Amino acid sequence: MAELKCGVDNCTYNQDCFCCKGDIMVGGRHADCCTDTCCESFAQKREGAYTSSLDHPCRTISIDCEADKCVYNSNYKCHAEHVDIRGAGAGDSEQTECGTFRES
Repeated sequence: MAELKCGVDNCTYNQDCFCCKGDIMVGGRHADCCTDTCCESFAQKREGAYTSSLDHPCRTISIDCEADKCVYNSNYKCHAEHVDIRGAGAGDSEQTECGTFRES
């Protein structure tokens, strides 16, 4: 499992830059760079809406990954020690990205 830092401040699962979802999916099957990836688990915060799957955010998290060209992807699992998800102000998952992506 990777240590995840989430910079998507308006995601419902983000609490203090950590994720409360428990696991995430990084999309970008044909990605050649970070901007071709996204956090498919992103859900925009909404007033009065359910906010997380877990009571407390996790520092480490299981990350499924579709980015076949990423050096950290092995059998659709991320094996990076640290992962940065970016997308401050994102309105949907396409406005997020995996800042740790490195093309193999």
